Amino acid sequence: MTSSPPDSSRDQTPASRRGSSLQGNSRLGDSLFFGASAGSGILLLIIMGAIAGFLLYRSGIAISKDQTNFLTTFEWDPDNILKPSFGIAVLAFGTIVSAGIAMLIAVPVAIGIALFISHYAPRRIAQPFAYLVDLLAAVPSIVYGLWGALFLVPHLAGLNSWLDQYLGWTYVFRISHHGSPARSLFTVGILLAIMILPIITAVSREVFRQVPRMHEEAALALGATRWEMIRTAVIPFGRPGIISASMLGLGRALGETIAVATVLSASNVLSLHVLDAGGGTFAQNIALKFGETGTVGRDALMASGLVLFVITLLVNGAARIIIARRKEYSGANA
Repeated sequence: MTSSPPDSSRDQTPASRRGSSLQGNSRLGDSLFFGASAGSGILLLIIMGAIAGFLLYRSGIAISKDQTNFLTTFEWDPDNILKPSFGIAVLAFGTIVSAGIAMLIAVPVAIGIALFISHYAPRRIAQPFAYLVDLLAAVPSIVYGLWGALFLVPHLAGLNSWLDQYLGWTYVFRISHHGSPARSLFTVGILLAIMILPIITAVSREVFRQVPRMHEEAALALGATRWEMIRTAVIPFGRPGIISASMLGLGRALGETIAVATVLSASNVLSLHVLDAGGGTFAQNIALKFGETGTVGRDALMASGLVLFVITLLVNGAARIIIARRKEYSGANA
């Protein structure tokens, strides 16, 4: 009596069913993930559009009541019943100058610290040092502001006098009102540089750690020194990350409120002497005057917020264009 061969199709049916079930679950997961990602992107665009629309609406109401030029006027008196007048000239100048000073100080220092942690310092030193730098990002803005007002301002008098004595010929570092405290845009720039330093350092450090090991070893094998290896292999690879980190830091510098309001002596005087007390920024002006203004004043503050919103978008857009148009920023070509 001959036995019939086993039915192979019957043995393969459960396995094929499990495979098709797993494949179906995978496709369902991919679809859900794609839908969630696309929905998040669309939601972000809707939120940005809603913010822009709200600011445009309130800004239009304010500018229609302004009796002066909104872009060039120094005065800020929107609640004047007879002649509402307000402009952003002083605020735009103070915001750009203080943020520029902060970037000039913070970016080179942050890149140097990131390179030290990632390529120079021993591991037992690099790790605690990295934690210490990251800890600065957790310090509240009000603490920075109090430290700046109580410690930084009094101790910058000597530096301001030195700059006035040796660099006063540049007109920018000339003190026109001697004896005034150092509550100036220069002081604000130094304070902002300290505040944005951990952000730029942290992002740059992580980017430098992603440099392919083969690139570094190839440069060293060709006889390059450590600095030449960093200059030819690490920095070109990490340049997009450096730009992104700088833009993150610049975004905080442009929008910082409490620390600037604590340190800077607000005034409607526009002075090209960065060591003179006075000036103002968009965020500081909004924070100081929002609670004490009337209806027109709040709309005027919304208009100034719209200008800051546009400046931030332009800065980030310019950074993206620079990265996209420069092929050498690509890490694959480093």
